[in-house]
Amino acid sequence: MNKITSVCVYSASSTKINSAYTEAARELGALLGQKEIRLINGAGNMGLMAAVADAVLQAGGEVTGVIPRFMVEQGWHHTGLTKLVEVANMHERKKMMADLSDAIIALPGGCGTLEELLEVITWKQLGLYLNPIVILNTKGYFDPLLDMLRKAVDENFMRQQHGAIWHVAQTPREAVELIHTIPLWDESIRKFAAI
Repeated sequence: MNKITSVCVYSASSTKINSAYTEAARELGALLGQKEIRLINGAGNMGLMAAVADAVLQAGGEVTGVIPRFMVEQGWHHTGLTKLVEVANMHERKKMMADLSDAIIALPGGCGTLEELLEVITWKQLGLYLNPIVILNTKGYFDPLLDMLRKAVDENFMRQQHGAIWHVAQTPREAVELIHTIPLWDESIRKFAAI
């Protein structure tokens, strides 16, 4: 069992989405809060970002939000988090979120969420992030991306062993179980990174 005290959750800020995505985010947040696992996220005050954070807090858990200064200046930040960390830019935000986390769970989202997920998969491929990465595939949202990743492996753009970088969960409960049971990535895998 992995010792998980904090989880970074990537997720959307959009509010015009199917309620099933919001329900899954709330369920995930409640589970994290009940298990006293700190949520690390992008500190947004809307959409799934806010839903998962609010659920963690309502369950008695803690949330650390990391957000660039320009977003705070726009008023896009959640004002009720346990801790709000302002950073200079998006790059610093992503690095700090990963550095603070013992695992990552990706909820459905747009370009920002997909970019965060693909970047951390790349970091893990290179041995720069060794912790579990779980894709919560609510309503099959990530099916096209998972097909693309399989194609990248099948056509040798990624090595076969890189297919074990991420794991897929269908429910929030399964996602939380997976972060505790996925073997930690061996740092020696760096030598297998496709160049």
